Amino acid sequence: MTATRTTTPAWLLDTEFGLCPCCTVGTRRKGSFVSKTIRSAAHVTRRALFADEFATTGGLLQRLDARVKLLTVLALLLTVALVHSIVVLAVAYGLTLALALACRVPIGLFVRRVWLFVPIFTGIVVLPATLNLITAGTIVVPLGTWFGHEVGMTAQGLTSAALIVTRVATSISLVVLLTLTTPWTKLLAALRALFVPKLFILVLGMAYRYLFHLTNTVVDMYTARQARTAGDDRDARSGRAFVAASAGALFGKSHALSEEVHMAMVSRGYTGDARTLSAFELRLIDIAWIATTIGAAVLLLGVDRGF
Repeated sequence: MTATRTTTPAWLLDTEFGLCPCCTVGTRRKGSFVSKTIRSAAHVTRRALFADEFATTGGLLQRLDARVKLLTVLALLLTVALVHSIVVLAVAYGLTLALALACRVPIGLFVRRVWLFVPIFTGIVVLPATLNLITAGTIVVPLGTWFGHEVGMTAQGLTSAALIVTRVATSISLVVLLTLTTPWTKLLAALRALFVPKLFILVLGMAYRYLFHLTNTVVDMYTARQARTAGDDRDARSGRAFVAASAGALFGKSHALSEEVHMAMVSRGYTGDARTLSAFELRLIDIAWIATTIGAAVLLLGVDRGF
């Protein structure tokens, strides 16, 4: 018998040269909108899953009862809403940063999560209020004239805008701390313990889980499409067609999955209540935290009324 001789194809042995950093060799192609959107969604999913790890790091808030944590955060949010001094709000925001360090949350991640949304949403809302066209006062930042009238930002408008932005930043910081330091199941169980309706808990819990599952399904579908597509002639029209077809397939998968998951949950004794492996129990640290929160709220309101 003669041995069959196999040779490696020449195209497999060819070296593929990468693009030159100075962009003098080859052509750089921009990523498609579909690819960027799907990858961003997957990145957000991974970040959300990674954030669950902070709930088990053994920080200050992580050791508290979820019910105590939820009630005290609500009390602090109410206190922040009643404060009318920028200085007091700035002190309160500084306390949230210190609390993040005590909870072993990376301060860079914590600040980015808060200030990523504050300028986008709150800043756009309060920006018109800084102009003398809406808030009368002394113009400190002139912006020109409009139909013969001077237009600019007033000191009163800037003060009001700073007050709102600081209040929103402090409130979001408290909510972010609550979500980062509390496992999702315990947070839902705490809501149920505080007599939140079962239907709300069920919808919230399922939506949270479905978000991750459906995002991973979309990523898998897009990866499979890329692996089965020869060449690089995809355009915007084919991308839109893929999105439309994937949306229909994803809807069918989610509907079938919802029925399977619900039947599996019912067969395992699910009645609509969120449960955890560990039971809630008030300890000395919880009582101390309640007293500290009440003292901080009274102190902030007292100082604010003194200004």
